[in-house]
Amino acid sequence: MLPWILWEIDMLNRLTTNIRIFFEGAYYSYKALFRWLRPATYLASEVFAPLTMMIFFVYIGAYASGSNSASFYVIGNSLIFAASSGIFGVTMSVGGERWSGTLPYLFGSPANRWAMFVGRAVMHILNGMLGVFIGLGWGILLFKLDLSHTDPLALLLTILITTFSTSGLGLLMGCLSLITRNVMLVNNTVYFLLLVFSGANIPVGDLPRWMQVISQGLPLTRGVACARTIIDGGSLADVLPLLQVEFLIGVILTILGYFLFKIFEIEAKRMGTLDIF
Repeated sequence: MLPWILWEIDMLNRLTTNIRIFFEGAYYSYKALFRWLRPATYLASEVFAPLTMMIFFVYIGAYASGSNSASFYVIGNSLIFAASSGIFGVTMSVGGERWSGTLPYLFGSPANRWAMFVGRAVMHILNGMLGVFIGLGWGILLFKLDLSHTDPLALLLTILITTFSTSGLGLLMGCLSLITRNVMLVNNTVYFLLLVFSGANIPVGDLPRWMQVISQGLPLTRGVACARTIIDGGSLADVLPLLQVEFLIGVILTILGYFLFKIFEIEAKRMGTLDIF
């Protein structure tokens, strides 16, 4: 009986430690990444930058396809802000460890790798959701986006799952940043490809067949479609199958990123290349 009790106490202590590492790592990695930010800089990057992007795509899209389609571009580009936080923010939370010289300490610690790795995305998921709400807010103020038929809980769940899936892509890209010198080139390429392939600015059905196949394997595609359906009056039941696939894509990307992270750690320790850029 006593060994069993001691084993339970040990497991509880490990669980408590991993939870602490998860949330403390999430907070401090986010704080370290944006330690240079001032309120004015934050407002410019999180509030006014989305505004300029929104105006650009909405007016071009509405001019090309008709003024009645403004809501199509407002919703699509609001969800794109989730991808921006997920790809760039999460990537730098992981890859920034190498740039700042803290990667050897990270790999040298006995902390649970999964808790450290996944925790890097938590604050950026919240930040990405905030970006989506800001985008929708600009849509309401400037382009008269109608949310009167929207199920708020279904929309919130859609935004959460979409931000999670794009953060999974960011975790994977962050691991690539550990083995390449110019990850921002890759990040920008992936981000701008999402602008095209996800259906945010071009209906997926209007894309060539080979592009449609690619878009179905990417995060964000189903999230954008679900958000449009919900804002048009659809229910959670209408979009639940798509949301389940979107969540699964995020899980798969996160797991792939974690395995790549572990492989890099093993190879870097074996070859002594932790500090080599």
